[in-house]
Amino acid sequence: MLEFLRPRNIIIRCTCAHVRLTDVQLTNIFKNCDINGDGYLTKEDLTEAFRQLGSTFPGYRAARALHRADKNGDGLIDKEELDQLVEYARKRGYRLRNACSSK
Repeated sequence: MLEFLRPRNIIIRCTCAHVRLTDVQLTNIFKNCDINGDGYLTKEDLTEAFRQLGSTFPGYRAARALHRADKNGDGLIDKEELDQLVEYARKRGYRLRNACSSK
């Protein structure tokens, strides 16, 4: 709309791909992928979460995350194990995608 006011010699670049997701953002992504809303994340829920995060192999990443974060060995991630799951995802370095409106 006000495109004519922007100086022509300034190049605007999208920097959203360089911004890592915060722990709160990762937690919300995982919580939103709890498909049946029972408070537990299954491998299928985790696969969908890692798909949304942009993982190349979300099924593999979900299995690894489950192995790392599931401390009681029940095959599910509960509220107490969610912090370990978020830490695992944070270490993988997932970043914001498609969040920049300057495209």
